[in-house]
Amino acid sequence: MKLTATSIFDGQHFINDPMVIVTDNAGKILDLVSAAEAGDDVQFFQGTICPGFINAHCHLELSHMQNILPEKTGLVDFLIGVFQQRHFPEATIASAISAADAAMHNAGIVAVGDISNTPFTIETKTQSQLRYRNFIEVTGYVPGIAAQRFANIEQVYQAFTDALPNVSIVPHAPYSVSPELFGMINTHSKGKIISIHNQETAAEDALYQDASGDFFRLYETLGVDISFTKPYHQSSVQTYLPWLRDTAATLLVHNTCISEADLQFIKAQQQAIHYCCCINANLYIENKVPPLELLRKHEAQICLGTDSLASNHQLSIASEIKTIRDQFPQIPFAEVLQWATYNGALALGFDDTLGSIEKGKQPRLLLIEDANTMAVKRLI
Repeated sequence: MKLTATSIFDGQHFINDPMVIVTDNAGKILDLVSAAEAGDDVQFFQGTICPGFINAHCHLELSHMQNILPEKTGLVDFLIGVFQQRHFPEATIASAISAADAAMHNAGIVAVGDISNTPFTIETKTQSQLRYRNFIEVTGYVPGIAAQRFANIEQVYQAFTDALPNVSIVPHAPYSVSPELFGMINTHSKGKIISIHNQETAAEDALYQDASGDFFRLYETLGVDISFTKPYHQSSVQTYLPWLRDTAATLLVHNTCISEADLQFIKAQQQAIHYCCCINANLYIENKVPPLELLRKHEAQICLGTDSLASNHQLSIASEIKTIRDQFPQIPFAEVLQWATYNGALALGFDDTLGSIEKGKQPRLLLIEDANTMAVKRLI
């Protein structure tokens, strides 16, 4: 096949010269040639051809919770709602997972960094057209339960590794993982890509800075005594990041309350860090947006995610792009598209085949028919 369009975005740049993408029937890029060299049978499209989108952060197993939890309650009340209402019949959960996987494919997503606490998504993923990196998430804020929690999640991890590639055990969030559990994760996931929910709310830093804030209410509601909590006198990310030194790379997800001092600290650690922003979920839960200009100032490796259908009305990277452009119109379109394609593939370790239009890759091409509405359709 020979494809061209009004414009082509290769994953990092818009290509200025008229070019034609030559692929085989499976979509593997055979060449990128000038229009003059392309010969006959070139298909022309109005719009922008770009690589398939990467959803770097999702909770597919919460897809049955769409439209259940109210918006703009703040993170603690959102979490209480998830804990109290996530338990549905397994058939209902499985059906929602399958439908959400198909919806992501139809929305132009080609790969997903997905959080799993249970084996519920395995069946769908083994049949999916999407490429998944599976983050098996463990929680346990009380130090005394670390060994048991880790033993439990290892069973889920084993179920995934028996069926799927690209699996690692990851911490849920600083407010839900003890130092002991962080240590076990660091050892088990040595040399692997992991993710963690980072600074989604100001209460997270309050917990670490001076052992105060709204997470005490969360644990009181759950019937868990955390009176043992001691202050670290620094932000959460400055506290826990050194506990994860042995991983290959870490996706910090959300980052709505990250500071300049945090970014300077992270840079000094010389660890491979990617910053995943989920703007629609941030607006849904906390009615906040991530500090994209601050991240850009520090040349952060930004990628995009959707979070879950419990905290978003759709699993669509196109919708995330549209919201970013509405909230931050000064950020160049090409830069946001890079976050959605090349940067996401790099963050998940899938840049060997996805994220850019290069000879030998198979990025699953999309056509952006309207950049203002982010109307997208698949070409391959």
